Amino acid sequence: MSLISMTGFAEGPGAHGGSRWRWEVKSVNGRGLDIRLRMPPGFEGVEPAARMLAGERFRRGNVQATLTLEPQEGVRGLRVDPVALSAAVRIAREVAAETGMAPARVDGLLGLKGVIVQDDALVLDPAQRAARDASVLESLAYAFDALVRARATEGAKLAQVLTTQVRDIANLTQEAGRLAAAQPSTIRDRLHAQIKELLGSIPVSEGRMAQEIALLATKADVREELDRLASHVVEARALIVSGDGVGRKLDFLAQELNREANTLCSKSSDVVLTRVGLALKAAIDQFRELAQNVE
Repeated sequence: MSLISMTGFAEGPGAHGGSRWRWEVKSVNGRGLDIRLRMPPGFEGVEPAARMLAGERFRRGNVQATLTLEPQEGVRGLRVDPVALSAAVRIAREVAAETGMAPARVDGLLGLKGVIVQDDALVLDPAQRAARDASVLESLAYAFDALVRARATEGAKLAQVLTTQVRDIANLTQEAGRLAAAQPSTIRDRLHAQIKELLGSIPVSEGRMAQEIALLATKADVREELDRLASHVVEARALIVSGDGVGRKLDFLAQELNREANTLCSKSSDVVLTRVGLALKAAIDQFRELAQNVE
């Protein structure tokens, strides 16, 4: 199973009676599943079923679905709902009388939701409205299915890039291991040079020197961090191959990788090893940035 991206776009056309419409659905990454619907007045009854359709198909992501009506020639356009307008005028007068504020303007009243509506919505009986809503939901399901395919296609591309990034992290981890193995001898040579510079010909016991070298080598020991990094690389590869809703796990794994890389850099006593550690951190940041797009 391939990875699923949280990024995608799709459309779904539909028609019923004399009206046509188009759904535009798109999604971007998000911590959970956030569904936002934008529909003209008169389609409020579609929302519960629309959210259910989205919940059946998506686990994570900010999903936005926009319904745009495209009325055909001969279909009546907008009109004022006299009941809603009368209620708005009455409320406006009452507010003006109580507060002393200027009465509401016409453009403000007409801008209230429900005052101006699609004319055909007023003449649809319950059976007609149910049939229209069913067609609207059918086209939305089509658009959501297309979005699922788009997210899967993007996810396959993500998997390839993430696999390459994990390989880079593994290579840098191996390079860090090779450099870390030479740290004890580097520490010993540096300590000898520093003591010679400070004390000159004054002798220092070999036992004392060995203690200092052992102490410094212990502080600079990064074998545990390298083992964890290698283990996390194995886990990342397994998650990418499984591809079953692993976005959160990949994000958490990236945080763990970054923590080990930070410790590696802080313990490093070698300039070259530090550079490798910084390159490792950069590769992990790129990995985490892409992993945040995985469902």
